[in-house]
Amino acid sequence: MDQLWANRAASSEAAVAQRHLKRLWGLPGTQLGVVAWPPTRRDSSFGTWHYWWQAHLLDCLVDAQLRDPQPERHTKINRQVRSHRLRNNFRWTNSYYDDMAWLALALERAARIAGVERHRALPKLAEEFLKAWVPEDGGGIPWRKQDQFFNAPANGPAGIFLARYGHRMRRAQQMADWIDRTLIDPETHLVFDGIKAGSLVRAQYTYCQGVVLGLETELAARTHDDRHAPRVHRLVAAVAEHMAPTGVLSGAGGGDGGLFSGVTARYLALVATTLPGDSADDAVARDTARRIVLASAKSAWDYRQTVDGLPLFGPFWDRDAQLPTQAAGEAEFVDGAVNSSEVAERDLSVQLSGWMLMEAACNVTAESPHQDRSAQ
Repeated sequence: MDQLWANRAASSEAAVAQRHLKRLWGLPGTQLGVVAWPPTRRDSSFGTWHYWWQAHLLDCLVDAQLRDPQPERHTKINRQVRSHRLRNNFRWTNSYYDDMAWLALALERAARIAGVERHRALPKLAEEFLKAWVPEDGGGIPWRKQDQFFNAPANGPAGIFLARYGHRMRRAQQMADWIDRTLIDPETHLVFDGIKAGSLVRAQYTYCQGVVLGLETELAARTHDDRHAPRVHRLVAAVAEHMAPTGVLSGAGGGDGGLFSGVTARYLALVATTLPGDSADDAVARDTARRIVLASAKSAWDYRQTVDGLPLFGPFWDRDAQLPTQAAGEAEFVDGAVNSSEVAERDLSVQLSGWMLMEAACNVTAESPHQDRSAQ
């Protein structure tokens, strides 16, 4: 592992820990991420908490434990898991399949990499995804319960989880095939957001590309079925052309969008370290993915602000970050999504994305070109 990127990842972790990690309602043995910095009283009391942001915080803590195993971080991971369930009314599930998929991925990695297990959680979440599969309605699994919007951000991470947990390869492949058949733009080869009532929702977000790259790479590595790697080759090239034309991944602002580029960086790193094969196309996809991660990480670091010696990242990695203030307008939850704060740097999502990117840079600069799969 390149020590430069390890140091930057450690600084990013310390920044989130110092500004955002706090006991839930003052209870001992608990911890969640305050969703904004500087926080309002409502933020500090976890009146808002954002389920899927907390799942990515857990995933970042697992990344850090993989990079630098520490007993103290094991404790933080355990507290994060415990507090997530507590704040979610003693449940693992909610009404959004994409939210549950992000938590499932993080919990699976927490168990496998950090040894923090919740034996009832993963079977419960797997059952949710398996039951939600409704090809007769046009899916896929829907974005949320009692909804007819079938999208990549639900099917991608749920598919990755099912491939990893219990080796449910057949369903994971069905999900990948549904995305490839339904959501791929024939012109750009990027992934559309989803379909609603049979009509394409043509928005193209970075994280849609990221989760499909993750799913197809996972299946290429685990099944050796020859239909998956060419999809990875095609999509990496499309991301490089359309979503990182200068070499740096495009940003999507704050709120939920603050996580989009970080998710994409995570799964580009998976391509770089895990995509199997010795063909020229395999090598080009791995090299391109690695190059985008490192260019994005260098740019995000160069454009960061520094507060008390620790980094503060911007939502766009190719321009200067701004310092947020408590007076800046708050993020708002509207129709199932979180809109950005007036100054996006205030949002935990934006800072998690920067941290995720630094951990991705650590992964792609590991000495071995193909890491052991336990690293993912």
